[in-house]
Amino acid sequence: MYKKLMSSHKTCILVVDGSSVSREILSRILREELADSEIISCKSGAEAMVLLSERKVDLVTTALLLADMDGLALSRKIRDTFQHPFIPVVVVSGDADSRLLREGFEAGVTDYFDKSNGYKAFGKFIQGFLQRNSGLMGKILFIEDSRTAAAVLLKILAKNGLDVTHVRSAEKALAMIEDSLEKTGEETLSFDLVITDFYLEGAMTGGDLLHAIRAKYHLSQQELPVLVLTGSDDTGTQVEIFHAGGNDFVHKPIIEEILIARVRALLLIKHQFDALKKQAENMRWIAATDSLTGVRSKRYLVDNGEEFIRAPENQGVWAIIIDIDHFKSINDNLGHITGDHVLAELGEFLNSHFPEDMAVRFGGEEFCLLVKNCDRETILRRSEELREQIENLKPAGLEVRISLGVAGVEEHPDTNLTQLISLADKSLYFSKEAGRNRVSIYGPDGPEAYPATAETVRLQPSRQA
Repeated sequence: MYKKLMSSHKTCILVVDGSSVSREILSRILREELADSEIISCKSGAEAMVLLSERKVDLVTTALLLADMDGLALSRKIRDTFQHPFIPVVVVSGDADSRLLREGFEAGVTDYFDKSNGYKAFGKFIQGFLQRNSGLMGKILFIEDSRTAAAVLLKILAKNGLDVTHVRSAEKALAMIEDSLEKTGEETLSFDLVITDFYLEGAMTGGDLLHAIRAKYHLSQQELPVLVLTGSDDTGTQVEIFHAGGNDFVHKPIIEEILIARVRALLLIKHQFDALKKQAENMRWIAATDSLTGVRSKRYLVDNGEEFIRAPENQGVWAIIIDIDHFKSINDNLGHITGDHVLAELGEFLNSHFPEDMAVRFGGEEFCLLVKNCDRETILRRSEELREQIENLKPAGLEVRISLGVAGVEEHPDTNLTQLISLADKSLYFSKEAGRNRVSIYGPDGPEAYPATAETVRLQPSRQA
């Protein structure tokens, strides 16, 4: 059964320093820089070993000089403790002398921070260190048909806090990957790493599984890393593993330190891929969103509007152009900051009231809506309701009114995006000519006011027979 990784896990950092003042300063800086982390501290190596035996710690920072031992001796003790051989250890020292550099590797020190750079730099250093050396957190899909071999590896992975799903066949693993892709829409896989034996009993081997992951589902080595287990030290087999799309391999019998080092490296690749993907998505969101109002940008409308209009599931699309009446006077009399508040509140209102449609800032005080699945009667009713709602909204505490122009594909079936917006814009101009604060629609015979009045009927262009 697949076990979910607890997303609530906080990175726990242990600060070891004999000075109570230093401990307090370092702990406070880490809490400020790493708000989602838990910071604990102690004054001696012995106290540190007790804490490490009682709880899961993701990183240890230690002063070089402690009352009962030095930082290098503490690092050796941590490495020699069976439960904690892989915890990163950072030595904080004002003097990285030749002994520290010479003996640090042997003692298992992961990195050093030069205290002469100042306490403030310490927080940034640890933040960067954690980004480069992410802990052993991840969801692993493990394929092994030997019960004995599986039991050994599962014990190692569980001891290091990894979340593992074990299956005995490549077919079952492939079905789980396919199910994961279907459920997440290829946005986020349920697994961060695949570990598979290269030789599996059954129709599919580990090599077949690798080929399917890379060729059938087009999952790159960064998107879903694969670590292969093999009992063969034949060079041809190793080449075959890489040709099939494996990231790395480990020989059987498994040596824990080698396995965990490879797993850590591949999980780091996956975490970095996810971080870059998220950053790219954020950049696309920023480019597609108007920063002031939160609605879509005009660029987004140009790139996606035509597809929105033509999509079969959106049948009955209408364009609505909205203009804030006398907006210039708000900017001139009350200032542009007040005007920005009005625009921002109006954008928020449009997003919340048209969540399934496309709300766009068209420029200045103009907005555009592409509304789907409506007939003429419905869009006119919704447009009039929108006009009344904005009149009652009072953004920035002001009485604000809007003029609206409407045009739809239903009445103009051969129009493209540009033409449809142009027709809506003409009906907006008709609303303004008729006195503003009203809705007009560009029908088959030209612009019409809604609801029609004697004044607006007089303004309508003459109809051709």
